Amino acid sequence: MNFIKIEDINAPETEIYSRATERQLRTIYGPEEGLFIAETAYVITCALEAGYEPVSMLVESERLDVEASPVFDVIERLWGRDASEQLPVYVADRSVVVGMTGHHLVRGLWMLMKRKPLISLEEFCRDKKRIAVLTDVTNPANVGAIFRSAAALGMDGVLLTHASVDPLTRRATRASMGTVFQIPWAQASLEQSDGLSLIGLLKKNGFKTVAMALTEDSTNVDNDEIRSNDKVAVMLGTEGTGLPGDVISGCDYRVMIPMQRGVDSLNVATAGAICFWELMKGY
Repeated sequence: MNFIKIEDINAPETEIYSRATERQLRTIYGPEEGLFIAETAYVITCALEAGYEPVSMLVESERLDVEASPVFDVIERLWGRDASEQLPVYVADRSVVVGMTGHHLVRGLWMLMKRKPLISLEEFCRDKKRIAVLTDVTNPANVGAIFRSAAALGMDGVLLTHASVDPLTRRATRASMGTVFQIPWAQASLEQSDGLSLIGLLKKNGFKTVAMALTEDSTNVDNDEIRSNDKVAVMLGTEGTGLPGDVISGCDYRVMIPMQRGVDSLNVATAGAICFWELMKGY
């Protein structure tokens, strides 16, 4: 590895770690597809194993031998000795790193990585049977948790509307425990993300649509008829307001989770996990 000692986090070499916003990483820096920052050894390893290319690395000096060493081994195994020896690894003491906005929340290491080209909605839908559709879900922790549940409970992929948070933000990848790199996903364009347009595209690709919504005609989420469909898309709404009315009415099914003690709703990530579990029963 090309180890470079950093005494000032605002040094030009590490400015991208300390100052670049998630949006700037995605749209301004690096190749056409953009960049992202993965953090913690486990998440970084998941990204590397999924084929994401490393650009540089920032490591706390105290973590160099323990957390970072296995990551170096993965880089050498996947990308070869020459590539690993040329990779810039910026090493800084903890006291230097805490000056970075948000980075004081996570101990250890960060890696700047190249994004992969996005796939189209049509390409994404082609070989999927069970998908989660995130409709304007803007909390990165919820997005990450939904990815983790979708991966663990047998869903084939996650589709996000244009307004949903980018799954490769640091907080989302961390909350997902790296599963954003293990399960296929796609993000619809602004035009495709219109509620009825999105439902129409899903139906055109053979999906029966299921709205998670509390309505008068909602059926129990434990539903054999829904499970019997060959292709199912679970529509999950934004935090607080849920799914738009036109999406709810336009779906083939509306389902609810029976609850007690007067509780009327669950966090979107929790509701999604329950629905994924029920969908996969006997599948």
